Amino acid sequence: MIKLKINNAMVIRLRSLSLILFLLPVFLFAQAEEKEKVLFVGNSFTYFWNMPQMVEAIAKDQGVPLETAQSTVGGSNLEQHWKEEKDTKTRQLLEGKTWDYVVLQDHSMSTIDHPERFKTNATKLIDLVKEKNAQPLLSMTWAYDSNPLMQETIDSSYQSLGKETGVRVVPVGSIFMKAQKARPDLKMYFDDKHPSSDGSYLIALIYYKYFTGRPVMDIPNRLITTDADGDQLYLIFVLPETGNFLRQLVEDYDMDTLKGADK
Repeated sequence: MIKLKINNAMVIRLRSLSLILFLLPVFLFAQAEEKEKVLFVGNSFTYFWNMPQMVEAIAKDQGVPLETAQSTVGGSNLEQHWKEEKDTKTRQLLEGKTWDYVVLQDHSMSTIDHPERFKTNATKLIDLVKEKNAQPLLSMTWAYDSNPLMQETIDSSYQSLGKETGVRVVPVGSIFMKAQKARPDLKMYFDDKHPSSDGSYLIALIYYKYFTGRPVMDIPNRLITTDADGDQLYLIFVLPETGNFLRQLVEDYDMDTLKGADK
């Protein structure tokens, strides 16, 4: 019979190994559940119809660990976010919390009426976001329903700033206007400028696709979340045929302009 001689050092090593094996699944689970955190900065173009919450609801439905928050004040521009005017909390949120992405959406008329203000304050916020080790993104807006000619200036301004700062532009406005052109019967606007519920659903699809690079065709037409009491809350309903069109539009869009192409 072979006898094993076990000393105190071996006992300690065996106990350490047992502890590691016990904790490893817990550690791996925690790593798997760690959520990417996204901060949306902007105004009503961002928060209409709870768009940031829709992005998080889509991610949850698809089993993707993603968490969204927002710093949005109606009618605000990026200069006001930088100067902490109109009760904006953007700089506090950037200083006090850790983010993976920070989405910057300026006032819809900034690129047209105040191009220097747009460039100056977007650049300041971009530099601050980079300083905080987060990835800044520029959220391209869309033209008003009454003046689609605005889009050319909006497109060129965001793309130009993106190249100058090395920041990627999420082409929300381009895709929004493409939907409007392809389906003029579809109500993409709530009024002359704000997105309808269908429009906000489209924007949420764009951001989910951007952040994850995953297909959108299986995303449901009804998005749900829970309220403070844990009760189910419906964020949006879209008609099946509308949902199919909007999802196909995002799925077929040139992904070279989106992060998903890099994954």
